[in-house]
Amino acid sequence: MTSLDHSARTISPATGKLGVLMPGLGAVASTLIAGVIHSRHTGEPPLGSVSQMAHIRLGTREAGRNPRINEFVPLADLDDLVFGGWDPLSPNVLEAARTAGVMKESDLAPLSGELEGIVAMDAVFDQRWVSRITGVRVKSETNMMEQAEALIADIEKFRVENDCDRLVMVWCASTEAFQQPSDVHATIESFEEGLRNNDENISPSQIYAYAALLSGVPFANGAPNLTTDLPCIVALSEREGVPIAGKDFKTGQTLMKTLIAPGLKSRMLGIRGWYSTNILGNRDGEVLDAPENFQTKESSKLGVLDTILQPELYPELYGEIDHKVRIDYYPPRGDEKEGWDNIDIFGWLGYPMQIKINLLARDSILAAPIVLDLALFMDLASRAGESGVQEWLSFYFKAPQSAGPNDPEHDIFIQQTKMKNTLREWMGEQPVTHSEAG
Repeated sequence: MTSLDHSARTISPATGKLGVLMPGLGAVASTLIAGVIHSRHTGEPPLGSVSQMAHIRLGTREAGRNPRINEFVPLADLDDLVFGGWDPLSPNVLEAARTAGVMKESDLAPLSGELEGIVAMDAVFDQRWVSRITGVRVKSETNMMEQAEALIADIEKFRVENDCDRLVMVWCASTEAFQQPSDVHATIESFEEGLRNNDENISPSQIYAYAALLSGVPFANGAPNLTTDLPCIVALSEREGVPIAGKDFKTGQTLMKTLIAPGLKSRMLGIRGWYSTNILGNRDGEVLDAPENFQTKESSKLGVLDTILQPELYPELYGEIDHKVRIDYYPPRGDEKEGWDNIDIFGWLGYPMQIKINLLARDSILAAPIVLDLALFMDLASRAGESGVQEWLSFYFKAPQSAGPNDPEHDIFIQQTKMKNTLREWMGEQPVTHSEAG
């Protein structure tokens, strides 16, 4: 007996080259590119990539159908990826990788020729949004609409010169200063008027998203910036028939929260407080050292627990949580961030207990496979005829964006089920609604 129900989505084949464009060719982007090239050279698997490594169960357990995801859905092949992007500091990916210091020189050396050949385009950059960085490779245009038009020209030039059949864009640049939506973000028309008038509420990430969508390029936001969650950008993605997703890559401490909080909730153990602190010494840490940029990141990190724990349903367990998040810039650590969590929990008869977590992680090593998966899945969504917010990709984000009026889901296990069931549905398979192995 098969679970095939013959209602599979029509998905265009992944023929030709897929261009992966990234605003910000820093630590994350350079690590991704180096890793993919290394995998091509050696045949080693891209560790941490769900799209390349994970299996997906089809039908009943007894059927024994457990292909890898990249064998089940028509994803672009790693050999067909072409990388490019913009950066306000580094002239090429090799120099960016050396500056970031994520990978050893001995690992970069065999890849150096290819990495050096990926030259960064001049960036749309505004220091008002990242005060700790001084851009030196920036576009000469000063009008925002002209900057958007320059990006559109960059995108088309990259497409032609690299003979790309399709393109995707993933924001890998710095966290921008905190902002709230304003009138300029209300509609496509108000946003375009704001571009023409250099509205101070329009940030570079919003200009990149606008240019990508007008170019028919899916856009995913890897930072907590206010970008894909703006009404004007959502409307533009729907009008142009182009997928968007966001926001903020879920890598270290928040990944741990989305793993542990559902477990505590499943056992009905109460939480009185959750204190999180980090030290980070890369460019991201330097940018977040500015209070206005940390506020953007803080708002992304703080939103996780309430959605998972549902304090409105369980006030006696989760109604009085003190949730604190701190990030300190500490240059000696570079990309090797360290996070500490103290979780004050309570159980039977209200007796208190504690959980301590010390995570020593590598920020870009965790983020790189997320960028790969998002690029491949956003391309798949585009070929499947999707547009607007891709809520099924919430699995990858700290502050996932909901496609409807309901709050987004933060429980990583529910997110994983939703992602896999979306793939099953598109391929004409029945959803799996109970626990699965793998």
